[in-house]
Amino acid sequence: MSRRIFLLLYFVVAVCPAMSQAERFRVVCYNVENLYDTCHDDGFDDYEFLPHAERGWNTTRYWAKLGRICRVLAAAGGDAPADVVGLCEVENDTVVRDLCERTRLCRLGYRYVVTKSADSRGLDVALLFQPARFRLLKAETFRPPFDEAYGRPTRDVLHAAGRLLTGDTLDIFLCHLPSRRGGTKAAARYRERVAAFIRRKADSLCSVRCHPAFLLMGDFNDESSDRSITRGLAARPFDNGQVPDPMSLYVLSHRLRASDGIGGTYKYQGRWNQLDQMIVSGNLMSSAFSLHATSGSCRIFAPSFLTEPDAVHGGVKLRRTFLGPIYKGGYSDHLPLILDLFYR
Repeated sequence: MSRRIFLLLYFVVAVCPAMSQAERFRVVCYNVENLYDTCHDDGFDDYEFLPHAERGWNTTRYWAKLGRICRVLAAAGGDAPADVVGLCEVENDTVVRDLCERTRLCRLGYRYVVTKSADSRGLDVALLFQPARFRLLKAETFRPPFDEAYGRPTRDVLHAAGRLLTGDTLDIFLCHLPSRRGGTKAAARYRERVAAFIRRKADSLCSVRCHPAFLLMGDFNDESSDRSITRGLAARPFDNGQVPDPMSLYVLSHRLRASDGIGGTYKYQGRWNQLDQMIVSGNLMSSAFSLHATSGSCRIFAPSFLTEPDAVHGGVKLRRTFLGPIYKGGYSDHLPLILDLFYR
């Protein structure tokens, strides 16, 4: 009898948590705000993040920022590491390697892929993944066509295809669309064109996937009601009552709210904006695919250590790394998004 009790306890303690972890597939998306190293990258305008520049960016501050990002990602994972993490505003492979291998994040065993864009400031996007739960089949980067009106190159789009525990393939597109800086119409039009470019790349995979399942995420620099989303991607919010179209795209980051009056991932002049997006294809909302999302699958991750009181506009604001050239020693000017998908 004692042996039976031992085996039962072993099953409860060892097997059940593994099963519980397998049921959830967690994705985190986070703009980490200018994650630069302290060395000049030839051909790029990164001079303001060198040790002798006005910002005073140095080795101590660099490693402190890596430690803070590590804390955020570990907390966002919860009981188990997030399966996939998309990062925006990383300078190069070096900073991502330092994050994954030379902070406490090394205990979690992430692997990663990084773009090498033509962005004038040298900023890229990176995808971290758990290789046992997202087995990388292919990683490629797409360079959006140059836009003369916008006047400078934008970040490359990262496409990663991975095999899930069920054997199905999930295609992830990670992007950081052209900046809103200056608020020009040219920038808005360029974001729409880049979004349409991403949609065409996603659609091109439909001929080689039995059940195409896409996840598009990143800093779109636009709300879900803006033209880059509604026209460029032709994506729309998902209604719980509707039957999902397998070939349509649905915005799961539409009108999210967190605690303390937080109504977005980015705060500008006292107003919350939802510029970071999680968008999925209809197959991820239907019974045809092994991984399932709902309209409530996406949320803003806003633990108290990422915010501080906003004395000017009320409520809270983000604990960012810099405010202009002034070092604040915080985390980022964006909050992360979490998307939980579940195996059927």
